[in-house]
Amino acid sequence: MTVLTFAGVAALLTLMPGPDSLLVLRTAVAHGRRPALLAALGIQAGCLWWGAAAGLGLSAVLAASQTLYTAVRWAGACYLLYLGVRLLLQRTDADDAAPPPGGRHFLRGLLTNALNPKVGVFYVSLLPQFVPHDAPVAGWSLLLTGVHVAEGLLWCAAIAVLADRLGHRLRRRSLRRALDRVAGTAFLAFAARLALHP
Repeated sequence: MTVLTFAGVAALLTLMPGPDSLLVLRTAVAHGRRPALLAALGIQAGCLWWGAAAGLGLSAVLAASQTLYTAVRWAGACYLLYLGVRLLLQRTDADDAAPPPGGRHFLRGLLTNALNPKVGVFYVSLLPQFVPHDAPVAGWSLLLTGVHVAEGLLWCAAIAVLADRLGHRLRRRSLRRALDRVAGTAFLAFAARLALHP
């Protein structure tokens, strides 16, 4: 019952729009299903990192250290700022001419989550509430993180498949450029929120 309850809470949080979903959507439209799925795997690898850190107590150190938390937060904000500015400035035809290799899609997804300390604090604050009394914290933290990761993969895969199937419409140059502008602006907003709202 504890795992099912957590799965329900995590599912609601997974469906909330954020940089993860936006990155997968934009990658699927620009490059297709496989690169979008690689980005999704990177995103969930970032979740696994924070979940493992929470189970080992490292995320609690991050939450307790204002200096460390601020450093990671600013690194994450700078990365989201980079993504936003890049989307706003790049030419659509340049994206078509030189698609990035698959490893870069994975890395973008990984950095989107691994450099967001709020994900770590989220795990520190949420996971302990669902760990049974006297149960091994590290093991249960990884189990619950695995549930969240599985839900995230399913959601991101659904976004990737749907966007890829609509790709012939969404990949028209005018729509691609409009999506890049919307996505770039959204990433800038995510960066500002991460930087200005600890």
